[in-house]
Amino acid sequence: MNRTVERHRNILDFALSSLLRRKGKNLSLWVVYTIVVFLIAAIVFYTHALKREAALVLQGAPDMVVQKMVAGRQDLVPVAYAGKIAALRGVSSVRPRCWGYYFDPISGANYTLVASESPSPAPGAVDIGSGVARVLRVGRGDLLPIRSSSGAPMLLTVRKVLPCVSELVAADLIVMSEGDLRDLFRIPRDLATDLAVTVANSDELATLAVKISQRFPDSRPILKSEILRTYDSIFDWRGGMMVVVLAVAVLSFVIFAWDKATGLSAEERKEIGILKSVGWETGDVLLLKFWEGAVISLSAFLCGVVLAYFQVFFLSASLFEPALKGWAVLYPRFRLVPEVDPYQLVVLFFLTVVPYTIATIVPSWRAATVDPDAAMRS
Repeated sequence: MNRTVERHRNILDFALSSLLRRKGKNLSLWVVYTIVVFLIAAIVFYTHALKREAALVLQGAPDMVVQKMVAGRQDLVPVAYAGKIAALRGVSSVRPRCWGYYFDPISGANYTLVASESPSPAPGAVDIGSGVARVLRVGRGDLLPIRSSSGAPMLLTVRKVLPCVSELVAADLIVMSEGDLRDLFRIPRDLATDLAVTVANSDELATLAVKISQRFPDSRPILKSEILRTYDSIFDWRGGMMVVVLAVAVLSFVIFAWDKATGLSAEERKEIGILKSVGWETGDVLLLKFWEGAVISLSAFLCGVVLAYFQVFFLSASLFEPALKGWAVLYPRFRLVPEVDPYQLVVLFFLTVVPYTIATIVPSWRAATVDPDAAMRS
């Protein structure tokens, strides 16, 4: 055992000295290798972190949302539907919700207006998200002017600004009393935007969705799992688009790395011939080239992953933020919680490290099987 370890250590020392003798070639390869690993790892980390944040946000969402559809578009749902849905076996509660979107022509931003039940602001008062406060430059005690659907202006007093820790959810949020929201959007008392359904047993969600669709053919039940899958698809699609954009760079690296790995120079072939002539076996030569490829690929992989981790979780992924998060006038500012999926690291490792390491062995085996005199003369 000790003899084997000593053999590998000596070969590794020789591999490091061999890499330093050709530092120009190896350094250029290492830099390109690191950049490619960094770009791919950053996209993978950022996409996974955004999907995780979306899943955490949706933990507090209702089990099912029931909407009314008219001509293929969402319409106000009768509040009377709530009592009939609540009578279904397995339904714990049904809550009518009032909310809507408001476009501010001054700032060009869209706000989400929600009627809160508890604790609900008093009539004429609102709670606003930190993004709204930042765009409109208002704070606690200031007046917030909003124009109603009838064209009449409404002056609402800001009761408080929601904390920054909730900005991912509440950046564009304006919370007000149900009466103010109904007056603003002219929503009748017997109608609501949608119905939030809570189910006792999550295994019965699909069955209840079918029953609701059969009882109310104009309704569309939306499960929380379907919303989560939609977010996953969006982030996967955006991450895939970024990978496609970088595909040219990745392909160039593959060609570059393959050429460097498979195209042994005359100096390297001569070096292999000398090693064979002084008593090195073919297995020793292959082990030497394996360690040379492993040193370059492993160091580039580790450096690229560390840089990607720092870029995503400490610099908020400034390189990819517009492409993966989207764009808006009113945009939430939040820091992602550092988390890395080990499975993704393993896949990235096998896609970047293993192919290059193997590619260095094949030409070395061919050179090692040649007669040492012929290799040194060539």
